[in-house]
Amino acid sequence: MTAPLLVIVDAANVVGSVPDGWWRDRHGAAERLRDRLAVDGLPGHPEPVEIVLVVEGAARGVESVPGVRVDAAPGSGDDRMVELVGEAGDRPCLVVTADRELKRRVTELGAEVAGPRSVNR
Repeated sequence: MTAPLLVIVDAANVVGSVPDGWWRDRHGAAERLRDRLAVDGLPGHPEPVEIVLVVEGAARGVESVPGVRVDAAPGSGDDRMVELVGEAGDRPCLVVTADRELKRRVTELGAEVAGPRSVNR
């Protein structure tokens, strides 16, 4: 049995892609994203996935819920996402971000990338 697709979501980048006032409550914005991911999963992807939401800064206190594991980056969220891809080995990974440098770093490790629209409504 193969492991499900590992979906690593760049919380700061995805939240920041929608100008809805997220900057007034970064923690709450990350929680709303987490909750939406827990309900919707990865839209357009019917197979089981494992979702990891990487948070940093003011969102570090966001907790995991069934369907979404929250990983609080001790430093740079980008560095933590690169670590997670590296730790996945041969397991298929999808990183959700619009950050060009992060995209470059994770694709060099074999991950696929998708933009914030892939998880935003």
